[in-house]
Amino acid sequence: MDLEEAKEFKERCTQCAAVSWGLTDEGKYYCTSCHNVTERSKEVINTEAIPNTKIQAINRGLKKKRKLEKGWDWYVCEGFQYILYQQAEALKTLGVGPELKNEVLHNFWKRYLQKSKQAYCKNPVYTTKRKAVVLENNPSHSDWDSEPELLSDLSFPFLVESGAESQSDVNTQKSFPTIKASQSETASICSGSLDGVEYSQRKEKGIMKMTVPRTLAFCYLSLLWQRETITLSDLLRFVEEDHIPYINAFQHFPEEMKLYGRDKGIFAIESWPDYEDIYKKSIEVATFLDLPRFPDIIEGCYFHPNILCMKYLMEVNLPDEMHNFTCQVVKISGIGEVDFLTFDPIAKMAKTVKYDVQAIAVIVVVLKLLFLLDDSLEWSLSNLAEKYNEKNKEDKPWFNFRKWYQVMKKTVDEKKQKWEQARAKYLWKSEKPLYHSSIDKSVVYKRREMVVNLQKQFSTLVDSTPVVEKKGPSSFQFNWTEEDTDRTCFHGHSLQGILKKKGQSLTTRNSLYWLSTQKFCKSYCKHVTTYEESNFSLSYQFILSLFSFLLRIKTSSLHEEVSLIEKRLFETKYNKMKNKTSRSKKVRRR
Repeated sequence: MDLEEAKEFKERCTQCAAVSWGLTDEGKYYCTSCHNVTERSKEVINTEAIPNTKIQAINRGLKKKRKLEKGWDWYVCEGFQYILYQQAEALKTLGVGPELKNEVLHNFWKRYLQKSKQAYCKNPVYTTKRKAVVLENNPSHSDWDSEPELLSDLSFPFLVESGAESQSDVNTQKSFPTIKASQSETASICSGSLDGVEYSQRKEKGIMKMTVPRTLAFCYLSLLWQRETITLSDLLRFVEEDHIPYINAFQHFPEEMKLYGRDKGIFAIESWPDYEDIYKKSIEVATFLDLPRFPDIIEGCYFHPNILCMKYLMEVNLPDEMHNFTCQVVKISGIGEVDFLTFDPIAKMAKTVKYDVQAIAVIVVVLKLLFLLDDSLEWSLSNLAEKYNEKNKEDKPWFNFRKWYQVMKKTVDEKKQKWEQARAKYLWKSEKPLYHSSIDKSVVYKRREMVVNLQKQFSTLVDSTPVVEKKGPSSFQFNWTEEDTDRTCFHGHSLQGILKKKGQSLTTRNSLYWLSTQKFCKSYCKHVTTYEESNFSLSYQFILSLFSFLLRIKTSSLHEEVSLIEKRLFETKYNKMKNKTSRSKKVRRR
């Protein structure tokens, strides 16, 4: 092959649009970028120098490379299945039991493919393009009573396991064994997947289209079904910390799965997952799949408010004694009942509990019961605690709200600043670039290569410090120990200065309580109540902002949950207000 002699040929390649030609020993022009061989050939004076055997060997090699460039024939649902597989593997490394992937998530995904008529049914939507093979002895992991006739699990191998872990790994490495490219005419020229264009335009009524955010909904439902020790806020935080594939998850696809064109709009994500969005999608997925009632959330389960309250009290450095009060609020309000906590998608009003938000709301209510949070009483109680601690340094210290506020504000501000910097520095571009069409491929890859080289040169010039290896995942964002001399740990502090004896029981010195909202929005409104910071005390605003950052949710969402807890806890007070309002309206009408 002579590159110098091929320089006179200036036409663009019909496959990749590049102008980079070489000559085969046969005398034909071939593209050095994509190995496309043209029909044009250079006049060869000495034909004796071209043995036929050598020409055939070169042509065979080029054809293989062209077939590899084409990749496999694959469908969009198989791309989502691969993302689910990667997410399930990531959860397994976080300590989740393997049965979540092998049984629960496998069954949820299998049920989705059946409900959306993509597989596991007699007439799947893709049988006109690719005939599915029916297995006689298909392993079933389903816990549901009726199981439909299943199509080949080989078409969707990633979540299918035969029980043994070693066997699963073997199946996984084979990746799409029955769908390798046949260079068929059905391959779409506008996307790497066969149905990319059709999928992006599909608007079939009653069918829920799969999206990358919905993969997290599948994972959360699986975690909830298994009652694992990962809440929705934990799941989304692990996604942010790159412990679970989500942003640019497509770059983990096998090399033979080519993505371009319409696939970019389907698999490319350019925003962080939102708590409320994934929460709503989880309910949508469970309802669409027509899932049965989930396993009961009983006392002792991780999702029970008593357990989560204890966890969050430790995380925000509050006294252990507060857990007794959170348990009482849970019991009186009735939010610890099994029927209230257990998710039932079949119910008429399918609505799961925001377990982590609800537990935080209980803690906020307890803080209001103890300190009122009106920018007055909490500081008066702090003065009392400060005086007592100075006089009794050897005794168990009283909890000082002011000191706790100072410690937490400094810690949270530092954490929030690092979090914002990490978000600002996050590289949204994937290592595996996407291109709009096969023609743009060479241009995109050359640009990517140029960007990488410039980044290397720039880092060398500025002598930047090496990137610190990311820390391992943890359920706690804040850790407090007695040995930490820089920050005060309040876990062992007493609430004695806030309580007083009344007969044989203890009650709070504070006898007042103000409701977070006195009026709820009407039923047709999307939210429960509105939240305007100017209407509330500074202490209450700080508490909400602290916990909202902890869960990565909107402050208004936490305020709504606090209002709902108060509505159940102070039902009599709300009824009096409601009757008073109705009476005033009658008087006005008269």
